[in-house]
Amino acid sequence: MRRLALFCALLLTTGAAAQTRQTLFDDGWSFNRDGKTISVDLPHDWDIYTRPDPATGATGTGGGWYAGGWGEYRKTFKTPADGDIIRLHFEGVYQKAEVFVNGQKAGQHAYGYTPFTIDVTPFVKSEGANNEVVVKVNNAEQPNCRWYSGSGIYRHVWLQTLPSLHIAENGVFVTTKEVADGKATVLVEVTVENSSDRQRNATVVIGSRQMMVTVPARETKTVRTAYTIAQPQLWSPKRPYLYTTDVELKEGGSVIDRQQARHGVRTFTYDAEQGFVLNGQPLLINGACVHHDDGILGAMAFDAAEVRKVRLMKEAGFNLIRTSHNPTTRAFLDACDSLGMLVIDEAFDGWRTAKTPHDYSTLIDSCYREDIHAMVMRDRNHPSVVCWSLGNEVMERKDIRVVTTARQLKRAVLECDTTRPVTEALCSWDSDWEIYDPHFEVLDIGGYNYMIHKHASDHQRAPDRVMWQTESYPRDAFRNWAVIFDYPYIIGDIVWTGLDYLGESGIGRYYYEGQRPGEHYVEGGQPDWHGAYCGDVDVTGWRKPISHYREMLWNEHTQLYMAVREPDGYFGKIRETAWSVWPTWESWDWEDWKGKTIEVEVYTKKPEVKLFLNDRLIGTKNVDHTTEYKAVFQVPYEAGELRAMAGDEEVVLCTSGKPAGLRLTADKTVMKHDGQDLTFITVEVVDDKGHVCPLAAIDCEATVKGSGQLLAFASADLKDTEPTTSPRVTTWNGRALLVVRSGKSKGKTQISIKSKLPTASLEIK
Repeated sequence: MRRLALFCALLLTTGAAAQTRQTLFDDGWSFNRDGKTISVDLPHDWDIYTRPDPATGATGTGGGWYAGGWGEYRKTFKTPADGDIIRLHFEGVYQKAEVFVNGQKAGQHAYGYTPFTIDVTPFVKSEGANNEVVVKVNNAEQPNCRWYSGSGIYRHVWLQTLPSLHIAENGVFVTTKEVADGKATVLVEVTVENSSDRQRNATVVIGSRQMMVTVPARETKTVRTAYTIAQPQLWSPKRPYLYTTDVELKEGGSVIDRQQARHGVRTFTYDAEQGFVLNGQPLLINGACVHHDDGILGAMAFDAAEVRKVRLMKEAGFNLIRTSHNPTTRAFLDACDSLGMLVIDEAFDGWRTAKTPHDYSTLIDSCYREDIHAMVMRDRNHPSVVCWSLGNEVMERKDIRVVTTARQLKRAVLECDTTRPVTEALCSWDSDWEIYDPHFEVLDIGGYNYMIHKHASDHQRAPDRVMWQTESYPRDAFRNWAVIFDYPYIIGDIVWTGLDYLGESGIGRYYYEGQRPGEHYVEGGQPDWHGAYCGDVDVTGWRKPISHYREMLWNEHTQLYMAVREPDGYFGKIRETAWSVWPTWESWDWEDWKGKTIEVEVYTKKPEVKLFLNDRLIGTKNVDHTTEYKAVFQVPYEAGELRAMAGDEEVVLCTSGKPAGLRLTADKTVMKHDGQDLTFITVEVVDDKGHVCPLAAIDCEATVKGSGQLLAFASADLKDTEPTTSPRVTTWNGRALLVVRSGKSKGKTQISIKSKLPTASLEIK
């Protein structure tokens, strides 16, 4: 049995003089593209401000038909008064960024998903003088990604000043050696960097512990210590308890640097006999793959949007997210730590053989080690991260040399962290599966994309192999839950996907006879689509019925849920694709189907369900494992009230009346006046009784006045080509989502939405 224990540290900044200072560097940039210059505050994604267009979109069907191209960012800043070293830290630029300071090239970074830091000390002017930083972004080599990447400086930038002797970047690493007998033994590793030209003597202080360190000129040294936490509160998805610890660096008796760490204590084991065990308790993993975009915001990685994304997955009943297929953001992992979400942190989509002409295969030999180190060093202290993933469905999987590549990448991970297992997502679209055994032997946990049906023969051949299904079809929810429930060597299922996303246009769609047939990957793609509809949750945050069904399977205390399968032929003859589910809705609005049979589904683990239509008993159904915990009723349609009862629970669907107004529901009523906070406002078309009108398509225009500004306004219709950042939208299935960005001064923001219905208004402080 492999036993792992982790302790997380989140590095925070300090504002004390002569110490490391980190200042958000997002505001006041000018952006030039195609000869046009505008002012922008980061995060910024220039693609999302445009219309997806199959005629001109160089990113193609995979990228959602957006343009990509070149862009240039400029900003002036004064040379800070304190600090011997000045750096710019970029959380993510897509892609091939070159950084210039005062006309001189200071550095570059190719991969669009990993953070990087540029030392600009040699290029800045004297203290207090003005400097100009220019960031050139090249996303013109297309296609380079199989999904929507966005373009530009889409994550945060930080200005850092440091003393010449300082705690190194990502230089605090904290783990738990053991949790036993009511106490946790905590190990702390601190790396000190000396950027000066002389040897330095310093002291690392952690609580009452002091460690002397001598660091030669232009070198680093690492010191280690341990301490005990009595009666520790263990971190878990159900109780994500976090601690705080302080690390100080002293020289000559004075504190010259410090970092504050938030951390969690937890242990886990995994093996083929006991499965996945967290803090001594077995845990079945119900996971979701999630891409990096934030839906209608494109790639712009606002912290509030990243937190919301994790919260949506938590509310949908998931306990793990796979960051498919690239490193995520700091804010995303912070949210996973605080909300309680396990994470598989993934590095790459592919390796040396290309999936698209300009993808990571063009970069891997020059920077794979740098990129893996950037991911692991930044993320290794998060208690949410339980596994590193090297890649996904690599194209060279039948070439035995792929095993050498896997070993190289794993070695790069282990150079930074040996406390977590390493996985990779393997697949096979033909009969050649068993040939991957040497590849699986490199991995600590075997990742199966759509291949878990091979588990029995694989277990017989390799009985110690621990498996999880790293991607699965949404419609196979029951089958996958059942197999993980029955076999301990399969520790989890991770569906493709938790959220609808941009790009990979048309995956997960259903369509009607007469429309363009086939999967998303057919020759020419699906030009009518610019996003993926395979998520349990759509881009507005609405949970599809499959989400409620999956949550019910994995979680014992979910509420009763009822939905209606769209009648085949109501809007057209329905055709499904591999990643789709049958179109199913929270709707009893089927006016053109009077007297005809409609299928109603009720999801529950209660043993019996009764269904009423206009207070008449339609029928009673027994529910158990053999019915896949569904009660399915054939109901002749008539308007009115549909009511399901199971035990003391009840759920109702009502036929809606004519649209009478718009209902606005904000996820918060107060925003921080920092220019970075967001409010997400759900817009629903309702009748005079407050019922959502599920077929309503209402043209709307939003106005935002006051201290905030409109950031995006869109529906979940992934065929709508209106830019999501436009103030105009047509509601889809009676819904849309408005996102407001906070201003930089205190005040009020007035939101109003005009349509043919009465104007709807809302105020945010």
